[in-house]
Amino acid sequence: MRWRLVIPVVVVLGLIALLGYGLTRRPDILPSALIGKSAPAFDLPTLASDRERISAADLKGNVTLVNVWASWCVACRAEHGLITEISQRTGVPVVGLNYKDTEEAARRWLGRYGNPFAVIAVDQSGQVGIDWGVAAVPETFVVDRDGVIRYKVVGAITREEMNETLIPKLKQLQQAS
Repeated sequence: MRWRLVIPVVVVLGLIALLGYGLTRRPDILPSALIGKSAPAFDLPTLASDRERISAADLKGNVTLVNVWASWCVACRAEHGLITEISQRTGVPVVGLNYKDTEEAARRWLGRYGNPFAVIAVDQSGQVGIDWGVAAVPETFVVDRDGVIRYKVVGAITREEMNETLIPKLKQLQQAS
């Protein structure tokens, strides 16, 4: 008879403990298995021309910010000005990875909101985004001079994250070599 009362109480206490643990976690931080590893290989056409290509090898030699975006992404519009500001304040080139979008829509979007990207890779199939572990757009990656991913932002960059984390991280990597 006692076990009938004890088991439900233990189960409820366990569920409360799990809920409490879950509430202490930050859902905007998703760990990435790619942090500390070389950027996944890719070779894509650029938005400028089908004959121009960009690959993972092109990320080596400079600290780079890789921003995964799409014209249909509302959050991408929200962070767009910050992407421009980061590039201006740090001098770090921003490589855009246009994800599951049409070239026409991407060009129209850039015409309307401006183009902060040094180059834009076109990933219409989304395969490169999958290889990079993209869960949703926007996502932004900090890649060091050796082509190693050092940091990842899931979702739109906030001004706070830009000032407190991204810009210091980019400057630190620029000074490292």
